[in-house]
Amino acid sequence: MSLNKVMLIGNVGRDPEVRYLDGNNGANGAGTKVATFTLATSERFRDRSGELRENTEWHNIVAWRNSADIAEKFIRKGTQLYIEGRLRTRSWTDQTGAKRFTTEVTVDSLQLLGRRPDDASMQAPYPQSQPSYQQPSYQQPSYQQPSYQQQSAAPQAQPAPQQPVNLDIEEAPADDLPF
Repeated sequence: MSLNKVMLIGNVGRDPEVRYLDGNNGANGAGTKVATFTLATSERFRDRSGELRENTEWHNIVAWRNSADIAEKFIRKGTQLYIEGRLRTRSWTDQTGAKRFTTEVTVDSLQLLGRRPDDASMQAPYPQSQPSYQQPSYQQPSYQQPSYQQQSAAPQAQPAPQQPVNLDIEEAPADDLPF
């Protein structure tokens, strides 16, 4: 039995580079989309002299298809992400004839963490690349756009507005909390 699983929480180091494979530029959606970017993870520790040190690791991330769509639309430099994936090592021969290696994390699922961006071009809710199986307390809040109905030319009867309820503090039931 073997297991190849990576779980990372970190910050994106550069905007994703999105390409289309199969010799297609993706204009008609026939090409396979792939996004690549870097992710930084940091750990802080005290050395023997008591001085605070920080060690940052950089990971090469490769996202395919739906995960690449999410990367293209929502991920920017500095975005905090949770990524689950697998390690893959590739080798190639460079221009000088030397054999080179790189290790990448191939994304199985990703989740955007932190605050939503203030950028107006990114007003859609944060998606997840795959359905989440986490506990409800850890799920991303769902932001729903209000639905607007087109009004007809004929006036419709308006319901009477409700009267506000005044609840004085003295009339409110006493809390039986122990603190």
